Amino acid sequence: MTAVAALASHKRWAFFLAAIAAMTVILLLPAPGPIHTAKGPLQLSTQGKAALAVLALAVVLWATEAIPFPVTGLLALVLLVATRVAPLTQLVQWGFGNTIILFFLGVLLFSSAIAETDLLKRLTTVVLTRLGHRPAAIVLAFIVVGALLSAWITDMAVAAMLMPIAVSILHDAKVERRRSNFGRALLIACAWGPLIGGVATPAGCGPNPLTMQYLKELGGIEFSFTDWLLVGFPATLLMIPFGWLILIKVFPIEPLDLRAASEDLRRRLGTLGRLKWKEIAALLIFALMVALWVFPKPIMRLTGGRVDYLDIRFVAIACACLFFLPGIGVLTWKRAESTVSWGGIILVVTGLSLGKAIHATGAAAWLAYVCFHKLGSLHPVLMVFAVVLGVSLLKVMFSSNTVTGAIMVPLLIALAASLGLDPKLVAIPAGITASLAFILVTSTPTNVIPYSAGYFSIGDMVKAGLPMTVASSACVTASICVFGRLFGIVTW
Repeated sequence: MTAVAALASHKRWAFFLAAIAAMTVILLLPAPGPIHTAKGPLQLSTQGKAALAVLALAVVLWATEAIPFPVTGLLALVLLVATRVAPLTQLVQWGFGNTIILFFLGVLLFSSAIAETDLLKRLTTVVLTRLGHRPAAIVLAFIVVGALLSAWITDMAVAAMLMPIAVSILHDAKVERRRSNFGRALLIACAWGPLIGGVATPAGCGPNPLTMQYLKELGGIEFSFTDWLLVGFPATLLMIPFGWLILIKVFPIEPLDLRAASEDLRRRLGTLGRLKWKEIAALLIFALMVALWVFPKPIMRLTGGRVDYLDIRFVAIACACLFFLPGIGVLTWKRAESTVSWGGIILVVTGLSLGKAIHATGAAAWLAYVCFHKLGSLHPVLMVFAVVLGVSLLKVMFSSNTVTGAIMVPLLIALAASLGLDPKLVAIPAGITASLAFILVTSTPTNVIPYSAGYFSIGDMVKAGLPMTVASSACVTASICVFGRLFGIVTW
């Protein structure tokens, strides 16, 4: 073992022991007295205190990455049973028995299937070929294409597809690493586009379906695919111009000759040729899936179908199965096994178990009131902005969107219940913002992929990410408060 590896191992052990210590301290502390609220006293039970102790351990391990994210989730499950917060059968039912797994799995299989075709490469190449020699327009194109794709495909997959195309353009333009503002802006755009688009639909990012499930099971609120689209998609559209303006203002682009890059793109487009059968099949399945998600009621009226047939989870897994059918063959199971993030699925279901355990024991209501009760005194617009900005800054701690959503959304739903607020008014902003990580490279793998190309530094991302975090908070707030109220999704 090298000295660097040994040091890293020692750090992980130190963080792991710190997490155990945090849990132990909370378990040994005496139960606090009741908190008197307008709705009566809030008392933290013994089970609730134990649930918070396990949450503290999970937060430390998730923030420090002392052990892998999914393993932390499984360890939290074990400790919830060991501390008698809930029996294992109940925890498994809350998480592993949750139908949201089917939606998440269907979306991941769809991402894998699309990656098996040249559709993403073809779309990006066509758009860039039509832009000519304008560097600022190319930066905008990468943000727009990344946003539109990541509304339906996982952020990380989109960033991984955009990054090599961007590097090729920079190579043809003879741009040197970390010496070009165009290089900085273009590679950061490869991350920002997917992040911006990930909030547009429930399929865009892990926290989105997680938030919908928490609203249903903890708040008793049915939040449909179309409901999310009506607030998420406008937020994406608002963020795109802000992201572009911030990048070209923070990194003024130097004069460049991009003729060689344009010629290379035209050559690439020529080698792709006409649409292949796999691409056509993938497009047809995609169109079917989106139609069933967005227009369930008209389709049900036309076909006389039952409601559960067009549930978003059923649609996701049913359409995902089409990729494997004989004669279609877009995806093989062997390939799916190697590309689907099974650890991400474990993280989602264990996060659901932990979140519901904290809620069921009353710990979420107690902790949310202690930490966030002053939100109730704010105007609803300021409340939404405070939630969005607060979750954006908390993202600095966590390098997983799903972890952020699993921690924050149950707390805010409990807060809404204790303050008599519409749970959607605080849960939806938190769920949307859980995937917006503009400041730190380490906040999400979506940022790490373009960073690995070496064209921008950690400081460069912080420099552009701070104003983008404020701008994105304003965009999400505007979308929820304007379109959410317009369509009756949120009320106050």
